[in-house]
Amino acid sequence: MVIPFRRATRAAAPWVRTRLRSAPGAALALALLVAVTSALAAAFPRALERYEDAGLRHSVEQVSHFRSVVTLSAPTPLPNLPQEQREQALRPATVKRYNDSILGTVRRPFVPDPGQSSYGVVTSVNQAVPEPWLPRPSGLPARVALVAQAGLADHARLSEGRPPRASATVTATTPEVEAAVTAETAKSLRIKVGSVLHVPGAGRDALAVRITGIVEPRHREGAYWATDTLLRTPVLMRVAPVDPESPRYWLGALLLPPEAAPALLGTEGRPYRYWRLAPDPHTLRHRDLGAFKSALAALVSGPGLQQIRTATDPLTDADTGLDDVLTSYTRLHAGVLPLIAVAAFGGGTVAAVVLALAGGLAADRRRTELALLRARGASLPGLAARLLAETAVVAVPAGALGLAVAMRALPGARALPAVLAALAVTVFACAALPLRAAAAHRLVRIPALREDVTSVRPSRRRTVAELTLVAVAVGAVVTLRRQGTSGGSGDQLISAAPVLVGVIAALLLVRLYPLPLRGLAGPAGRLRGVVGHLALARSGRGSASAVLPLLALLTALTTASFGGSVLAGIGETRDHAALLAVGADARVESTVDPLPAQLAERVRRVPGVRDVAAVSIAYRAKPDDGRQDVPVVGVDPGGYAELTRRTGLGAFSEAAIEKGPGDSGAGAVLPAVASPRVADSHGSSPFPVTMEDGSSVTVSIVLVRDATPAVPGADFLVVDRAGLDATPAKPTTLLVTGPEADGRALREAAGGEVSVRLRADERARYIDSPLQSGAEHLYTAAVAAGAGYAVLTLLLSLLRAAPERVALLARLRTMGLTRAQGRRLLVLESLPQAALAAAGGVLTGWCAIRLLAPGMDLTAVALPPSAASLEQIPLYPDPWSLTVPTLSVVALTVGIAGVQAWWAGRRGAVRELRAGDTM
Repeated sequence: MVIPFRRATRAAAPWVRTRLRSAPGAALALALLVAVTSALAAAFPRALERYEDAGLRHSVEQVSHFRSVVTLSAPTPLPNLPQEQREQALRPATVKRYNDSILGTVRRPFVPDPGQSSYGVVTSVNQAVPEPWLPRPSGLPARVALVAQAGLADHARLSEGRPPRASATVTATTPEVEAAVTAETAKSLRIKVGSVLHVPGAGRDALAVRITGIVEPRHREGAYWATDTLLRTPVLMRVAPVDPESPRYWLGALLLPPEAAPALLGTEGRPYRYWRLAPDPHTLRHRDLGAFKSALAALVSGPGLQQIRTATDPLTDADTGLDDVLTSYTRLHAGVLPLIAVAAFGGGTVAAVVLALAGGLAADRRRTELALLRARGASLPGLAARLLAETAVVAVPAGALGLAVAMRALPGARALPAVLAALAVTVFACAALPLRAAAAHRLVRIPALREDVTSVRPSRRRTVAELTLVAVAVGAVVTLRRQGTSGGSGDQLISAAPVLVGVIAALLLVRLYPLPLRGLAGPAGRLRGVVGHLALARSGRGSASAVLPLLALLTALTTASFGGSVLAGIGETRDHAALLAVGADARVESTVDPLPAQLAERVRRVPGVRDVAAVSIAYRAKPDDGRQDVPVVGVDPGGYAELTRRTGLGAFSEAAIEKGPGDSGAGAVLPAVASPRVADSHGSSPFPVTMEDGSSVTVSIVLVRDATPAVPGADFLVVDRAGLDATPAKPTTLLVTGPEADGRALREAAGGEVSVRLRADERARYIDSPLQSGAEHLYTAAVAAGAGYAVLTLLLSLLRAAPERVALLARLRTMGLTRAQGRRLLVLESLPQAALAAAGGVLTGWCAIRLLAPGMDLTAVALPPSAASLEQIPLYPDPWSLTVPTLSVVALTVGIAGVQAWWAGRRGAVRELRAGDTM
């Protein structure tokens, strides 16, 4: 009899599917945790790159086009060459051919903007035109620059007349050419369509320039018009610019068609050819900054310039201020990046600890199951592989989802850093459970030994690892205090110093945690009530793996406290810099004439104004040597002394500078408050000071202060206004106190003849670069993420023990425990770890800030390069940042324990005991 073959059927259910079906809630929670963490990890490098690119573009766009444009210029061919050859060099076809050669020489990533780049021919010497109808402010004739720039029709709108053109071939002897002017030039120089200007000739009659059209720039702030603003806006020049009394004359530009450029050879203007390359801001990328600098250097003074000289003229030269702009941005980036790295290390460490905590809690929850599998013959690699597959099925799709969300939310950045960050999170999440389980079950133990917090002693390996970490943290702290974050060295150990301080403190508290529990166990046992003793016993019998939640909590709280203090320090630095610049909450000032007599009273009536201090400032007063100007501030001692105390800028008492009854007359000496530099120069002996109106006053320095509200500079003298003559004693500035003062009402009360500056407006101006605001946003996100992970840590640790706690309450209720006692039991059981984490968080955050404050430089993030305070604002612990997260942890612990007790009370004791019968 032949027995038919039958394929054996698999009796066992697939491991992964079975585990996922048995605990769908845990799988969903892990997927959510991995998705959020991978999204944050992938979003960080993309957000940073976007901020860096925006900061670089802002640095290039905010400067004048004269600095950001690369200008190449070539002189006119020498006079000993044939005239036809010289004329041919200025014709539009030749200049355009050279422009195409230059564009072909430029190397990427330097990409010129074709819409804003320009080329043409211009005179280097401005010519005086004798027309009597042109304005002559000081009797001097107006001067003009002749410009033959290509592309006028594409960059201007014709508002009157017609565009200029050349009807025939233009040479150096052509008697008349056509031109256009902008509307501003026509208005200032009284030029109309049909006007003729005669430009003096060189060995020939004057060149007649007939105005045929008036144009309006399409983009007046673009590089085409703004590189040389004379093209669109005439200037009232002085013969001697440094002399304010020097005669003045008008200077404007006449826009010729490119075909008329050879006519410039017949003038004394010394024409030259130029090519202006405006960088395209949309192509600027921070990651290409090194290559961009190299391409710019090659174009300005390297091989690129040699190629251009070969193609155009051997005397072609290049000039730009773009390299200085890039250097300024590099310094800003070097100052901002270390602070961003501190935030990245803090948030990343907390996220890693929480992922490890999730894996550790899962391994602890399944301790009995895994121990049974090991006892039945499961190998350690096989068990780890099963757990890895089980976790990967959940974590890999979640990590991919988080990556996709980050890529979609933050477009326009490289994908590789985001992919690597999300991959690291996913791999770490997948490996946390298998590694924790392998470490806990490398030896087969039946039954598993209980590892209470109060009984387990740290191993030698753990001690060595902790001591190594302490040494690394001490080295990082010392290096940060000595080197600081402003050097931009990129030392990652320095950036990790705040996190290392928190980790070391957490490890120290973990070792100290059992001591108070052991010490309180005896006294609690002698109490009449059972709740306190039982709560302490439950806390002491917690698993030794509970040290990981404590580590996560303390690291998150330290990161949140340190980050919150940094953000508060940034705000304080901006407030202080704005106060130094304005001197009060608002400043009403006239730099030419004294203020109207009734203005102070009108300002006092403005809503929100609390006080007004009137001062007179003579910025060009000269001490006895007369070589250096020193601002002299005349004040009313009472009101100004109160202002100095209120603002904290060089506070002094009213009596310090108040003029005495005998301090009048020709020989009177006024007491003065001086800056350190003025005090070093003149000492404490009386010396005369000549005021701006020619009057003289003798002062004697009695106090030295670093700053004063009235003058933002480092040089000043403050005296009693009553001791000055009538003219210099008249107020020129009002310092207004009132944070809620209405700016519009202040400007209306002051009128249009004086300037009004608000401290709030000045502070808002300090967020100069997207890189600075981006660093602040990233730091805020890191603090928020740390706080969120702290809450998640608390939830994970408390919910892990929820079933056991609910079952315990059910058993104790059968023994007579009331619901109120049950609530107190759960709260008191949870409080030791939460209180320890809260107290440790406050202490660690305070210590970390005090230890690392000397090395933290917030100036690069808080202030633009153009604004700098007289002294660096130190980093201080922020009380709100220290207390709010820690109190939230304690409140959340009590709330969760109360909810657990309420939930346990709703369910019947018999049902709960049946549910936990197999535990």
